[in-house]
Amino acid sequence: MMKTYQTNQIKNIVLLGNSGSGKTILAETMLLNGGVIDRKGSIEGKNTASDYRLIEQTNGNSIFSTVLYTEHNNNKINVIDSPGMDDFCGGVVSSLYPSDMALMVINAQNGVEVGTEIQSRYAENVHKPMMVAVNFLDHEKANYDKALEMLKERISNDITVVQFPVNEGTGFNSIIDVMRMKMLRYGKEGGKAEFVDIPAEFIDKATNLNHELMEKAAENDEELMEAFFANDALTPEEIAKGVSKGILSRGIFPVFCISAKQNIGIDSLLDFVVAAGPSITDMPAPKASNGDTIKADPNGPASVYVFKTSIEEHIGEVNYFRVYRGKITENLDVVNSNNGSKERLSQLFVCAGKNRVKVSELHTGDIGAFVKLKNTKSGHTLNVPGNNWTIEGIKYPEPKFRTAIKAESEGDDEKLGEALNKFQLEDNTIIVEYSKELRQIIVHGQGEYHLNILKWHLDNVYKIPAVFYAPKIPYRETITKAAQADYRHKKQSGGAGQFGEVHMIIEPYEEGSNENPNQKIGGKELKLSIRDKEEIVLPWGGKLIYVNCIVGGSIDGRFMPAILKGIMEKMEVGPLTGSYARDIRVYVYDGKMHPVDSNEISFKLAGRNAFSMAFKNAGPKILEPVYDVEIMVPSDRMGDVISDLQGRRGMVLGMSSEKRFEVIKARVPLAEMNKYSTALSSLTGGRAMYSMKFNEYAPVPGDIQEAVIKAYEAEEEEE
Repeated sequence: MMKTYQTNQIKNIVLLGNSGSGKTILAETMLLNGGVIDRKGSIEGKNTASDYRLIEQTNGNSIFSTVLYTEHNNNKINVIDSPGMDDFCGGVVSSLYPSDMALMVINAQNGVEVGTEIQSRYAENVHKPMMVAVNFLDHEKANYDKALEMLKERISNDITVVQFPVNEGTGFNSIIDVMRMKMLRYGKEGGKAEFVDIPAEFIDKATNLNHELMEKAAENDEELMEAFFANDALTPEEIAKGVSKGILSRGIFPVFCISAKQNIGIDSLLDFVVAAGPSITDMPAPKASNGDTIKADPNGPASVYVFKTSIEEHIGEVNYFRVYRGKITENLDVVNSNNGSKERLSQLFVCAGKNRVKVSELHTGDIGAFVKLKNTKSGHTLNVPGNNWTIEGIKYPEPKFRTAIKAESEGDDEKLGEALNKFQLEDNTIIVEYSKELRQIIVHGQGEYHLNILKWHLDNVYKIPAVFYAPKIPYRETITKAAQADYRHKKQSGGAGQFGEVHMIIEPYEEGSNENPNQKIGGKELKLSIRDKEEIVLPWGGKLIYVNCIVGGSIDGRFMPAILKGIMEKMEVGPLTGSYARDIRVYVYDGKMHPVDSNEISFKLAGRNAFSMAFKNAGPKILEPVYDVEIMVPSDRMGDVISDLQGRRGMVLGMSSEKRFEVIKARVPLAEMNKYSTALSSLTGGRAMYSMKFNEYAPVPGDIQEAVIKAYEAEEEEE
């Protein structure tokens, strides 16, 4: 059994960094140093604790986040290794949530890369403290100074040196630590440093950097500021206190030197996390659904939040959680506050990748895993009975890429649905939409590569051959002017016949407008007597206003709902493209019925056909979904991005600057955003980021309307 750690002995960090910055090997070395694994795996050997899934071993990079832990100086450090590519940002966002600090890993050959900037922005969005480790200092092309300069320029002016390398390059084995004012020297195997005096040639540099660190530490605490002014120096304990405070307020981003592969600098990195890194009691408490905050009280009623679900071979669903209050024990009975179901926590584990160690209890701040829960998944809160709050959870980025998908064989449709639902459980940034309107399954994700990984799982894990194809656009249809039509439905056969005649006028409906009893149709004035009206809010947006203007009993009141039913059938399949229709007012003002042959079906058909005829003469118009798009782009690529947007019928609404990036706000039709993430990436070398959100439906230009109608007609003929 593993040792039980108390709240004040637990730290949680998430590893961030561009793909190829060495996060996975850093995690591996941390686990080796803590005795959690007994030999170090490698990416080439496909045997790391973190990248244990087949797809990660095949591709040689992290695709899912992995929950790990190590032990150091009688503390437990939970480590979450997150993916480096922005297509898998769901794994980054969900890993930041239960962590108290981010450790940004930089490749010393490349300095600040695209992923570094993007992920540091995710950390900033949720106000997470962050420290930096410059990795690969043993590489012949390592350039610490250049990396440091880029960090200050692209990440923050508050980047603060705690360590610098003595001999970067292939012989790298020594680091100067300006907080302890010692040199750390490592043997052939790395591991534990030997502390020696700083060589004479580095004393001046180290002293200056030590002074800068003191100033930074003093800035974050008034008492320290006074002490610093009085003595022009701070004690090592005072520096540590000021640095801890500065990290917490994101006023200091301390920089460390490492070679994860050679196990150099990892011990001092972990020393620092334990000594100065924030824990759950230092961090702002999460909010609950009832407006309260869930204070980290080790003695309070137990409350946990599930931040990740994964599906593991031979086990099924594994739910990873963090304890936000109290402690949880084996066989504890809890209630899922999201759906009211009762769960028994029969087994508790701590995880190092796919290796799980059973534990009997976990305390506030700790991270663990449950298996075999009945009705719990990521985003859910579990409480001991009597507390029914849910913790305000992770906010995922909006999807940016969509594709339609179908099984190659119709017989696999049901299996495909099940597989997509399972994949969605593991990756909350995949959204599966069964569109009745488009008669397609639409999968939304973060980019083309993201959805290709889904496809790989369908092919290789679920063994369901499926194809991606262009998704249809959810158009809407409406009218631009008034039109009149009447239709007589008459059918005579053997016994009883069918008879119903309906006269109607339709006109465009605008929110807040009133009925107009004076209509002019075909040059004739027509005065309508408005009896009553029904306002139908359509599930797909917009309204239908159904106005009864029947006088003198020309149509019996009991047939009015049948006429409405017929109209609604045509609203669901618009005459132009089969899309939903919206924002129409219908006046039914006359008609005829037969004492024997009139029935509901007759009036439903008469209403449907009269509406269809009127619609085609009422200046029908296709509306298309238009999205608000916000793009963060390096200033040197702004011109290219704007001209590309204009080529997509985009309207640029404004520009502003934000932290070395230009922000472009535009409005672009969804029809023009197909594969935009891939295009934007190639325009900007992957350095731009964008988000999109539905804004409104707007009329389609005439030439495009014609093309859309033609395409629909051709498709109907094919079918």
